[in-house]
Amino acid sequence: MTTPPGLTGRLAEFVRALRAQGIPAGPGETADAAAALEVLGLDDRELVREGLAAALVRRGGQRSVFDATFDLYFPAGIGVPELARENRPRDREELREALAAALAEGDDQALDQLAGLAVDLLGQYGAGSGPGGGFSAHQTLDRLQPQTLIARVLAAMRGSSDEFTDRLTRDEIRRRVEGFRGRVRTEARRRAAEVRGRERIAKHAIAPAADRVDFLIASRTQLAELRRTIQPLSRKLATRLASRRKRASRGQIDLRRTLRRSLSTGGVPLRPAYRHRRPGRPEIVLLCDLSGSVAGFANFTMLLVQALRDQFSKVRVFGFVDSTDEVTHLVDTGAADPEQLGTRMLSEAAVVRWDGHSDYGGALAQFTSRWLDAVGPRTSVLILGDARTNGGDPNLDAIRAIRSRARHVHWLNPERQSLWGTGDSAALEYADLVEMHECRTAHQLGMLVTRLLPT
Repeated sequence: MTTPPGLTGRLAEFVRALRAQGIPAGPGETADAAAALEVLGLDDRELVREGLAAALVRRGGQRSVFDATFDLYFPAGIGVPELARENRPRDREELREALAAALAEGDDQALDQLAGLAVDLLGQYGAGSGPGGGFSAHQTLDRLQPQTLIARVLAAMRGSSDEFTDRLTRDEIRRRVEGFRGRVRTEARRRAAEVRGRERIAKHAIAPAADRVDFLIASRTQLAELRRTIQPLSRKLATRLASRRKRASRGQIDLRRTLRRSLSTGGVPLRPAYRHRRPGRPEIVLLCDLSGSVAGFANFTMLLVQALRDQFSKVRVFGFVDSTDEVTHLVDTGAADPEQLGTRMLSEAAVVRWDGHSDYGGALAQFTSRWLDAVGPRTSVLILGDARTNGGDPNLDAIRAIRSRARHVHWLNPERQSLWGTGDSAALEYADLVEMHECRTAHQLGMLVTRLLPT
């Protein structure tokens, strides 16, 4: 079997779109995908999807991005869905009746058709297929309100008055409704791509993988998904850190031993001998801003570093809003509930004293007066926060005191570097004293942790 004409170009465009979304599909993976297409053909779209996913997806958390991009470049159809051409409902209420029946039956094929029909009937805006128009999933769902059908569907499905069975049935209906909402989003992207072009829609309308989402704008669901990646990510980073430590344990070349070894190879030093050094495991201190949207970034980083605690001799964690307190015991991964970590810190630790707005100057002063002995010549300090002082004193002397005692001090800032120094941000003043790094996503955080944490 040979690849159909034009399919090679479509596959190349698809792979480029995946790379733009952060999926590292290189020439080798692309060749594997082409081979899979040649073997599988195009008769079964879902089989093609799985074959390409096996060839192109290498990391967890990327499958949702792959599926959304696949639906754009290998769509299930073109133009108005078949059902919309023939049995078009007269109004929105008739569409809701048909949707309730399909949800009650769990009919996936009918739900696919109804999603396409809903987008065509309710999601079109502007000039329709003209350059100023398009299709909106948000508009479709706002007008259709599928979540309000749960009681109606439950009544249609109820075959028993048992309360436990009702609860399970209700959960299943919610799952089906959420699945339908996903179908609507997929259909709206497909129709919009026909109007505005696949490349543009792939760039702007596909939600990035969780590790590429900015911490400051991540939703609660995305942050929860990130927390579930902590253990796999920590294992990967631990392997990298161990490898770095092994390389770092080799000191300078031992010239005497190298020359002695070279006698067996005719004087050619093929196997250099090194003076091995035995560095102790370093200590880590985290100083974390727990206020506002920065808290999600701080919580994730705390849990990640705590998961890496075996790589260090000691890990101590301090949180602050307008007051500082040690929260190491709350971040212990053996006992902490990642979903409730932020709530527990705010309720059990003395990190809020006044109005709950971050006070970097006061928090740093409190840390240096009570816990400066936690910082020593083997300690690397990571400060996590956006450096927005709400107009207060940034207390640069406290940073100088920490820097004078620590082995390294790094500041991880979840804001874009272009925003540093704007408004009430003291980031540029702090950056004059310690290394400050933009750290907006879990992907950036993983790279920084590997590069910055000492060995």
